Amino acid sequence: MCSKKCHCSQLASLCLIINEIVRLNEDPNVQGLALDLPESLYSSKVLNAVKPEKDVDGLSDVNLGRLVRGDAYDCLVPPTVCAVMELLEDLGGKKVLLVGASGAVGAALQCMLQREGATTLSCRWKAPELQTKLNHADVVIVGSTKPDDVPVSWIKPGTTIISCSRDLVSGKRLLQLTLHFQNVVESERWIQSQQYRKWDLRCLKLQLLSPVPSDIEISRAQSPKAVDVLAKEIGLLTDEVEIYGQTKAKVRLSLLERLKDQPDGKYVLVAGITPTPLGEGKSTVTIGLVQALTAHLNINSFACLRQPSQGPTFGVKGGAAGGGYAQVIPMEEFNLHLTGDIHAITAANNLLAAAIDARILHENTQSDKALYNRLVPVVNGVRGFSAIQFARLRRLGISKTDPGTLTEEEINKFARLDIDPSTITWQRVVDTNDRFLRKITVGQAQFDIAVASEIMAILALTTSLQDMKERLGKMVVANDKKGEPVTAEDLGVTGALAVLMKDAIKPTLMQTLEGTPVFVHAGPFANIAHGNSSVLADKIALKLVGEKGFVVTEAGFGADIGMEKFFNIKCRASGLVPSVVVLVATVRALKMHGGGPNVTAGAPLKKEYTEENLQLVADGCCNLQKQIQITQLFGVPVVVALNVFKTDSPAEIDLVCKIAKRSGAFDAVPCDHWSAGGRGAVKLAQAVERAANQKNGFKYLYSLELPVVEKIRIIAQKVYGAQDIELSPTAQSQVDRYTRQGFGNLPICMAKTHLSLSHQPERKGVPTGFILPISDVRASIGAGFIYPLVGTMSTMPGLPTRPCFYDIDLDPITEQVKGLF
Repeated sequence: MCSKKCHCSQLASLCLIINEIVRLNEDPNVQGLALDLPESLYSSKVLNAVKPEKDVDGLSDVNLGRLVRGDAYDCLVPPTVCAVMELLEDLGGKKVLLVGASGAVGAALQCMLQREGATTLSCRWKAPELQTKLNHADVVIVGSTKPDDVPVSWIKPGTTIISCSRDLVSGKRLLQLTLHFQNVVESERWIQSQQYRKWDLRCLKLQLLSPVPSDIEISRAQSPKAVDVLAKEIGLLTDEVEIYGQTKAKVRLSLLERLKDQPDGKYVLVAGITPTPLGEGKSTVTIGLVQALTAHLNINSFACLRQPSQGPTFGVKGGAAGGGYAQVIPMEEFNLHLTGDIHAITAANNLLAAAIDARILHENTQSDKALYNRLVPVVNGVRGFSAIQFARLRRLGISKTDPGTLTEEEINKFARLDIDPSTITWQRVVDTNDRFLRKITVGQAQFDIAVASEIMAILALTTSLQDMKERLGKMVVANDKKGEPVTAEDLGVTGALAVLMKDAIKPTLMQTLEGTPVFVHAGPFANIAHGNSSVLADKIALKLVGEKGFVVTEAGFGADIGMEKFFNIKCRASGLVPSVVVLVATVRALKMHGGGPNVTAGAPLKKEYTEENLQLVADGCCNLQKQIQITQLFGVPVVVALNVFKTDSPAEIDLVCKIAKRSGAFDAVPCDHWSAGGRGAVKLAQAVERAANQKNGFKYLYSLELPVVEKIRIIAQKVYGAQDIELSPTAQSQVDRYTRQGFGNLPICMAKTHLSLSHQPERKGVPTGFILPISDVRASIGAGFIYPLVGTMSTMPGLPTRPCFYDIDLDPITEQVKGLF
């Protein structure tokens, strides 16, 4: 019975130890684990529970295997073994006997001794051949306490004896402990060395076919690397990655602290000319460029993309994973739920909407006292304010901490937000194009598409979890009846919103067709919001690529929209300075701007777009020239990437490149990455690398201290080419209100059509002489910008006559998605 109890007790101890090791493995603040346990608890289960990268003892099977294999750079020598080797000199040709030294320490000792030229033998204390082996040994290394029945006379005179048992004399114990700590230092050095190395990336080979198959066929023909393998290749530690299936993972923000001293790489923005409704391939260029940089030029590079909305995926545009042989894989996962970030935003947004309606209801139906008693209830006989209620008290100028001491006036101020329903700006959202929801009202709120939510804009601009919480709390949802702003923090919902967003704040790691890394994070629309992926993804990627690497990110729609917002809003939030702009153009779009017939999604292209027409191209290059000029306003070198289609003639391609360079582009390069993968964008990558070494005179377009109307006017005139702006009475009233409330020094995020430099989608080329109408002005205070609505601007797109979902299906046997682009 006693033996059974001891065995159970030992098992319980083992479980506790292993559980603690597992916990410390996942703690990003713990860089190494050293075990100091009773001899009976050293087992392979315990030793191998320690992650190899944190194995300061060097006793796990993985570490030992690396040592035996000779991977000295990638392993740590156990401290006991280091101590023995420090004490021994000139081992060449000597016979070394290991007695009672078994397991990982024994194996490591034999490996290191043999590496120094010694002949090693091992023996147990009770072995019959022990006396003979002791008589022939030049060095005896004792791994456990010598039994009394082994006489010292068995050992030949002059033999060196080293004891590694746990009853070491203090000097030797001190040496072992010193070397133990040396291993801790070496472990930290190894971790830091991962910050500065060139990636050991296994790129994936492409099997190029002609004609080029559909995007989904190409995606399925490639076998992606396991995401944990990719993560290790680019220098991520195991505890910095949260795996979602086989091909995607969340990356923890603790990485930024570990790499804080790592120099940033070069920062490249992909923008475009004013597009056709079909899009001109900015995502495809982004992916092709990083495939060229990493897989073909051996330069660390990262693509940072927005997460696609289900609206366009099932509507007109289809997927947004790139295309052809330049795309993110698996494209089904990229284009659909991914890791659920948009769903988290939808849940958080609608929780706040529900909180607004609930608060109005309860304030309308309860007295001050009843309202206060429910807001600050007695729990277990104690009544106290919650943390977020203290924040509201401070904002109201009330310094009291005891709920029972507030006056009636203070109770009224605290309990009543007094929301004016006519001023509510917070809309419910859904991630589907549903025009029916434009008109339906719930209380005083309507519906937007989820990617137009201010929470999405916050996710893209935030720099930390704390920053996100503060931004969420600052979101203004309405005004009270005195005209003062009412925030999410006033409603007491900030903490709950942060909880819903705690995983969404982490960028998602995926890969390109050629196995190079991609971050997918955030997805605000560019014609409605600021249209850029997240600051956090860019910052993490810039650290991971290192000083000589490149991070390529994409801005939505034309340079007049996404790029202008990238510079004036995103760069202000991040503090990052862009190195190069890649401006994407197509012959197709230039012909449209030159006077070609309308281009309609789903309809075949007219012959003007499939046959050579140099005059249309030349006339349409006015739009390309204007977008180059817009880029030059910010002082950043621009490289034009001509996304080549098979119907483009050599003469048309040559003409565009000549005009682009003549108009101030650093270079202009035709690219066929769609049909050739990264190899088809190598010349673009080389041009970008050269441009990144040019002098950079980056500057913002306007000062934040200027009045709101003046900032709007600068964008309208300098970027769009408008003669002037005209604010509606509603817009002017909102500007006056936001200025009075202290929000006048925020940057501007114009909500404007992406199909024209003007506010009229049908006006192509470079419209001039127009007055830009500002129909309304709204504020995203948490995100940190004012957004004017130019003309009639819908924040809930609708579905076309024949949406993409007609072609999307699921095979019930294989569970494969069909028809997704």
